[in-house]
Amino acid sequence: MRERSASGATEEDTAGGGAPAGGRRALRLLRRASGLLRWTSLRLRLVVVFALVALTAAVSASGIAYWLNRNTVLDRTQNAVLNDFRKALEDSTRSLPLRPRCAELQDAARQMAAGPQNYAVLLIGVDSKGKDCAATTDKDLLTLTTVPASLRTAVNEARPVDESNRYAHHLYWQRREVQDAPYLVAGAKVTGGGPTGYMIKSLATEQQDLNSLAWSLGIATALALVGSALLAQAAATTVLRPVQRLGHAARQLGEGRLDTRLRVTGTDELADLSRTFNRTAERLEQRVEELSGREAASRRFVADMSHELRTPLTAITAVSEVLEEEAESLDPMIAPAVQLVVSETRRLNDLVENLMEVTRFDAGTARLVLDDVDVADQVTACIDARAWLDAVDLDADRGIVARLDPRRLDVILANLIGNALKHGGSPVRVSVRTEAAAGAGAGGRTGSTALGAADAAGPSAGPEADGGPQAGAGDGGPERPGRGAEAGRPQGGTLVIRVRDHGPGIPEEVLPHVFDRFYKASASRPRSEGSGLGLSIALENAHIHGGEITAANLPEGGAVFTLRLPMDASPLADGDREHGRDDGVADEGTEGDR
Repeated sequence: MRERSASGATEEDTAGGGAPAGGRRALRLLRRASGLLRWTSLRLRLVVVFALVALTAAVSASGIAYWLNRNTVLDRTQNAVLNDFRKALEDSTRSLPLRPRCAELQDAARQMAAGPQNYAVLLIGVDSKGKDCAATTDKDLLTLTTVPASLRTAVNEARPVDESNRYAHHLYWQRREVQDAPYLVAGAKVTGGGPTGYMIKSLATEQQDLNSLAWSLGIATALALVGSALLAQAAATTVLRPVQRLGHAARQLGEGRLDTRLRVTGTDELADLSRTFNRTAERLEQRVEELSGREAASRRFVADMSHELRTPLTAITAVSEVLEEEAESLDPMIAPAVQLVVSETRRLNDLVENLMEVTRFDAGTARLVLDDVDVADQVTACIDARAWLDAVDLDADRGIVARLDPRRLDVILANLIGNALKHGGSPVRVSVRTEAAAGAGAGGRTGSTALGAADAAGPSAGPEADGGPQAGAGDGGPERPGRGAEAGRPQGGTLVIRVRDHGPGIPEEVLPHVFDRFYKASASRPRSEGSGLGLSIALENAHIHGGEITAANLPEGGAVFTLRLPMDASPLADGDREHGRDDGVADEGTEGDR
């Protein structure tokens, strides 16, 4: 008899057709996990990667070890049982007659089952009367009905005998579960018309051994996972500590602490990165020191030059005023030259005063000297002092009181209105409004392209295409927040002053640069009356109040400059150092050029 696995027997579970779908799901989960890892910290990613590598290695090793041990244990047990069953079947049936009685079959079955392998036996034969007889050692466990049909078919099938097959019948076996317990079932037919024998052997002991092995491997895998996590944590700490120091040093460097350096230890890549950072920081510190020195020298030069020019300019200005008074009595050939000297002297004097003002802003020495200002009176005084009453329309309610620096507000208004008169078109309209909520920040320069009139002028301004006053200026308009305010008390919110002209507007390419120092819209006008500092000084004066100035074009034509200042600039004033006004006042005319 030769051993064979019965046809159709299920020795082990095999992968079904759902394996590809399971693989796709696993790939999707891996991609999702990798996407989540990209948003986590580097330390967590290192720990997770280490743990996954260790888990994969441990599970692979455990799986291979379990599979090898399982096959070894089952094959060893199976071979021992099958060999014992074959030998017992041959020995027990050799002394039996061709047609044994049922009692003889029962004795042979008990003799076979009494062996060391402890399996149940079923013998099936035909007695002398032609009656089938079945002798079993365990009626509850092994009967003809409990033997799988596929196994019975394989055992009873007679195969042709040839050179490759010396026997017509062979020993067949199956591993299967009976009542949730693993068993080995085998059967064979004695050649020459003898009885057919079946055996069933419990594999519960082997299953317990394999379960113990699986638990041991699982515990070893868990320990390997914990160990890998601890090693990953240690490795991450070793790797990330220099990275964290580098990040901290970079933040300090970004905050202006240019003397920040890293302590370098070791010769690895992180040490080389630290050395590179130190060299970069050193060069940056040297470069910043050079630039700061040049900037300080430049500021000192401008300030010193401005101060040195004031004395001769004072004398020249006095002489030019005398010459201007005597212009009518001068030779007509000399009069144009005298007028040129007088105008250029005034222009030079304004330039010097503006340069001194700019150096104060750059050096951070400009201070606010606050006072309660009636804005309408202040705007009227600014226009009247420069003889602009006939060219400027004012829309301002009296009683709007703000706590500002009146000199600096005068400088802002003079530059904005003068710029509109010089480069825009008449009439120039100045409107004063208040807004309940603070709308100004410590703004930077802003240039806007042509927008809707309401958008360009702000929420409280209306269209001016018809040449009339802005919305809210006349009867029937909405009541403004400043109306009815108690005189002499600064109100909360934001002061909004708009200066609008009716000229061609500001070219789109010029808008972003109207507040730049010494910027002139046309290179063909380098000798224009303005120095290009007026709007820049106005913007700086707005910033020191905590406000801003914006420039925009209106769809119907003309440009509008919008000044926003807090109604009370007291929080921005340094009271300990505000005991007097700065010297040098740049309050004449406009210095901005488009």
